[in-house]
Amino acid sequence: MTYRLDRQGNKTVRVRRLFAVALVLGCAFCTATNAAAQPIKPPDTPTLITPPVGNSLFLVGRAAGTQGYICLPTSPGASTASWTAKPARPEATLFQSFFRKDFQIITHFLSPDANPNDDAPVPLPFGNATWQSSFDSSKVWAAVLNSNTIPAGSHPSCPNAGSIACLLLQSIGSQQGPTGGKILANTTFIQRLNTNGGSAPDNSDGCASIAQVGNQRLVPYTADYLFYRKSE
Repeated sequence: MTYRLDRQGNKTVRVRRLFAVALVLGCAFCTATNAAAQPIKPPDTPTLITPPVGNSLFLVGRAAGTQGYICLPTSPGASTASWTAKPARPEATLFQSFFRKDFQIITHFLSPDANPNDDAPVPLPFGNATWQSSFDSSKVWAAVLNSNTIPAGSHPSCPNAGSIACLLLQSIGSQQGPTGGKILANTTFIQRLNTNGGSAPDNSDGCASIAQVGNQRLVPYTADYLFYRKSE
């Protein structure tokens, strides 16, 4: 009898835990959905990386991932090489905290722009920076246009000197999720702020000579990504 009671008690605990997880995930989904519909007060940022008037902040995610670099010649026919992030190869997961727990809300990666808009470059690169909602699989592709970047350490919104730059990206395409989800589909601009890490390695670390061309490195970084859409 005691054994059966113990089994029943363990089962009840598991059910309660599953219910709690489902409740938190439901709250996370509702929060992300509501965030997509309601403006949030944006931080103070330099004009160069501030979205134009008429765009409202609706979603913020804290990212942890890596920035990819490849060793390439410094110029055609050169005998020296250096690390480059072009084409950029970001890999990151974006989180929000609910009830003191972190939950994934977006994945950030490189993929072909499947639905380019009028701001997309022609021709399109083989891959573009992509953000995909973990809730409804909607996507936005975005690119840095007109050198809208500031060096890390140059402003309170980008305080960590020596890290990858903070920047403003413009949507160059978007896509609803397979069931019509639109959490990211209406994104117009994305800010990358509060960067920490991610800068290119020293050339002495695997890219000191032309013989090392083709070497690759993944450098960890964290950052905040802020998503904007047209104001209503």
